[in-house]
Amino acid sequence: MTETILLTGATGYIASHTWVELLDAGYQVIGLDNLCNSSSTVLSRIEQITAKTPKFVQGDVRDRRLLDDLFASSRISAVIHFAALKSVGESVQKPLAYYDNNMGGLVTLCAAMAHANVRQLVFSSSATVYGNPHTVPITESFPLSATNPYGQTKVMGEQVLRDLEISNAAWQIAYLRYFNPVGAHHSGLIGEDPRGIPNNLMPYVAQVAVGKREKLSIYGGDWPTPDGTGVRDYIHVVDLARGHLAALDTLRRDGRGFTVNLGTGRGYSVLEVVEAYKRASGKPVPYQIVDRRPGDIAACYADPALAASLLGWRAQYGIERMCEDSWRWQSMNPDGFQTRG
Repeated sequence: MTETILLTGATGYIASHTWVELLDAGYQVIGLDNLCNSSSTVLSRIEQITAKTPKFVQGDVRDRRLLDDLFASSRISAVIHFAALKSVGESVQKPLAYYDNNMGGLVTLCAAMAHANVRQLVFSSSATVYGNPHTVPITESFPLSATNPYGQTKVMGEQVLRDLEISNAAWQIAYLRYFNPVGAHHSGLIGEDPRGIPNNLMPYVAQVAVGKREKLSIYGGDWPTPDGTGVRDYIHVVDLARGHLAALDTLRRDGRGFTVNLGTGRGYSVLEVVEAYKRASGKPVPYQIVDRRPGDIAACYADPALAASLLGWRAQYGIERMCEDSWRWQSMNPDGFQTRG
């Protein structure tokens, strides 16, 4: 019998790409999202890519009655939990909204899962749980800390789930700490569609290249890196989506939880990204060097060895492909999905 997976935050950037991979792998998928930061247009795009009609429920992961009804009416075997607010800057301005949504959503979901006796969970964590690491590459054994409320919700979320595992050995939880997802589906039909001014480098560079923004501000040109700009581990969103499938398969195979980094293990500087994007788009990307931002660090990239040995997963795509796919999405959809909700 085909297994059914519940995706929360299903119409978001990473989740929508994971939805495509799950459908292509033969899973049944139920997508849940309140559409607060995403568009229902994603659904028709997923159908175009997969030739399968996505099953979607509009609702909030904090709605216990809705979750109970979902678990009662569908034979859900596992959950991939993406639903969360994720802007670092906004989390500093609106900490209560982040704790309510990210922590409240996780606790409500786990209670509903326990009630339905569904105990396989893939948790969307983040490299932000490492705070400001003193050395690179970053392994899973590095100490956890957080420098903002968003990061704190991921640290606390992991702790909640570890307490659950201690309380009941039936829980099987995969903690996926991902680095900097970029790019888009090669079809150009789905991709990252940030609201307002993008918080992340790649969508901002894309908007400069397409003419929506005048220039890129690079925060610091005097970092102790080869070209003086900050270095980060960028991972293609399709590679990341496939990492979720590998995690699900590993939970099925081994019957126990694990924690892994999902990154490439290779850092790229801001200027390397800019140059790669110029090549991919054939467009200029004007930039200016400005002061460093408080709390920024010189370099951050993963040691992905554990994911390779445990999941049999490795990132396949390099920076050129990331930029090419990002540009295809941006040029085909200069205003994103256009509709919200």
